[in-house]
Amino acid sequence: MTSQVFLSVVAPCFDEAAGLQEFYRRVSAACCALPGLHSRWELVLVNDGSRDSTLEIMHRLAFDDPHVVAINLARNYGHQVALTAGLQHCRGERILILDADLQDPPELLADMMQMMDEQDADVVYGQRRARAGETRLKLTTAALFYRLLRRLVEIDIPLDTGDFRLMSRRTLDVLNKMPERDRFIRGLVSWIGLRQVPLLYDREPRFAGSSGYPFLKMARFALDAVTSFSVVPLRFASLAGLITGTMGLLSLSYTVGGWLFGAVVTGWTSIATLVLIIGGVQLVMLGVIGEYLGRLYMEAKHRPLFVVDSIVCAPARGSSRVRALEPNPNYAEPVV
Repeated sequence: MTSQVFLSVVAPCFDEAAGLQEFYRRVSAACCALPGLHSRWELVLVNDGSRDSTLEIMHRLAFDDPHVVAINLARNYGHQVALTAGLQHCRGERILILDADLQDPPELLADMMQMMDEQDADVVYGQRRARAGETRLKLTTAALFYRLLRRLVEIDIPLDTGDFRLMSRRTLDVLNKMPERDRFIRGLVSWIGLRQVPLLYDREPRFAGSSGYPFLKMARFALDAVTSFSVVPLRFASLAGLITGTMGLLSLSYTVGGWLFGAVVTGWTSIATLVLIIGGVQLVMLGVIGEYLGRLYMEAKHRPLFVVDSIVCAPARGSSRVRALEPNPNYAEPVV
């Protein structure tokens, strides 16, 4: 099967100028090393509003190598939307998702292709045994996040697994039909089902630059994951309302009983404290409901997920080097 497929490697890029040339070198070497692949591969690079020279390097690579396609988005949309843009433009029968920071080794492509062939899998996903070059806080919060998410959602999202994976075209076709704005792609792929198998590996430190996911951005990403695949927080809101309502009825019974038997009801401080606690719980639950309602509001607008500014590729792929923005750019036609 490997000798017959066309492979797409898709990589979103944000401020990756320091390591992009090395990333291209290693991806090219990994693709060319597969004896059955030869020149049947492409590298789709998506510039997600980079502030450094990432776009210029992408253009130079695309002009020099007909395997490279450089997609420039109109602004920064975030990692998951940039990855979606690349997945909607790639042409491969098999698709490798890879970050440009080289934490996930491109050299594992051969093992992934072999596993897909031998096990007749639709998805081969990288599952991390170790994560080098990351802080204890990042390691701890990531471990907690994956385990909490697995308890909250109804689908099986593998532990310690990112977007690094090899997918079949039929898996990608289903994924590209999912219109969610707040995207959690590893969860969407798990939702699809089909045969998915893990490849255990050790994650490497970043080759250059700094992470594009600081703590607050990671927290937002985690919130997207939970609200996209679970209504458990809404059930927590109902449970909290039931508990506080029961507490209120018990407090009312105590007050009425004291009045009937002539006892003096004391403890205004404790009452005020209870009022504040109950009010705080109500505001938190309203915030949870508001989060879901806000997402419904944004989905109802039906705006395009992204806008493509330009697509640059070698002349062998088309009649011109630069493809300009076309009307209705949400799902621009694939590069040919």
